Formats: sequence, C-alpha cells, structure tokens
Amino acid sequence: MIKLYRHALSGHAHRVELFLSLLGLEHDLVDVDLMAGAHKDAEFLKMHPFGQVPVLDDNGVVLWDSNGILVYLARTYGGEAWSLGSAQNEAAIQGWLSIAAGPIASGPASARLVTVFGANLDHDVAKARATALFETMNKILDDQGYLVGEKVTIADIAAYTYIAHAPEGGVSLQNYPNIQIWISRIEALPNFVGMQKTPLSDAA
Repeated sequence: MIKLYRHALSGHAHRVELFLSLLGLEHDLVDVDLMAGAHKDAEFLKMHPFGQVPVLDDNGVVLWDSNGILVYLARTYGGEAWSLGSAQNEAAIQGWLSIAAGPIASGPASARLVTVFGANLDHDVAKARATALFETMNKILDDQGYLVGEKVTIADIAAYTYIAHAPEGGVSLQNYPNIQIWISRIEALPNFVGMQKTPLSDAA
C-alpha cells in the first residue's frame, strides 16, 4: 500500500494527495504533527533528511519533494493520460514545476504561510509576488485551457493548490477570470479531492 506522509494544510502534500486520487491509486494518509515537531524526529528524518512533508512510501520506494513525486507517479502509474510526452512537452512541464518551486512558493504559498501559520515572512512582498504571477498566468490562460496547452498535466497539479487557496493568504482571485476557469477545470476532474480549507478561505 502506498503511504503519503502529510499535513492536512500543506499545499505541497496536497498536490501529491490530489494526484494519487486522480490516478485512482489506493493509499494511506499518515498525518505528521508539525506543531509537535514530528517531522524533525529521528525516524522521520530517516525518510526525509530535511524534515519536511510530503514523503511518499511506495512499497519501500521512499521519495520526498512534492514535484519529484509527481514526476515519479506520472511515469510509474500515469499511462498515456498523464504522459510527460515529447522532450519539448516535458521541458514545458518542468518549467512550470520550477514556477511551483519558485514564484508560487514565494508568492501565494508564502502569503498563506503568514496568515494561516503565522510565519515570520514579509506578507506584502509575498502578496506582490503572487499578484505579478497571477497577471502573467491569466494572460497565458487566455489562449489555452491548461498550463501546457489543452491537456491537463502534472504542471497543473503542482500549481493548483496554492493558487486555489490564495485567498487564505489575502490574495484575491477576483481579477483573474482565466485562472478561476482553470481552477474550475481542475476541480471538475474525476476523483478530484480538495485540500482542507481554513476560516480564511473567503477572506479575499
């Protein structure tokens, strides 16, 4: 049985949980108590030396880094539907995985860290980064249904959670109709599962 070590409010963990569900893979969710420091104890550090969630244990194959896990799952279980495709297509997907690890992490994800978890980050800077990102994404989605053309890929899965939950970080999506449509497309996929919302969900 596949095990996913996660925290219910971690967008990084949710992107893996979402993809497992979209793939129809049976899995156990193992909650890691971050507040109690469970991610820093010796046993957990054997799985993830940096002490973070998520961690995926696929019957003894232990992986960490959410975007790397998405690539692994797509290649191992995704079949044609989630194929990374040609070298050019895979490079385009990788570009968005880098966006997920860069501007998404430092923008909407960081803004949400401040409001939901009380992180000591510059909230105004994070919101400004999120706004700049969303303006560019909204233009890109003028001409295509998903981030890499007209077919959903793991690029969309990597980007979805923190963007859909951006209002929890005080970043409104009201001015980005194409992003809102894109979010609706992801949420309409068979076996979609959302991340737990916080009371801040409708704040912006």
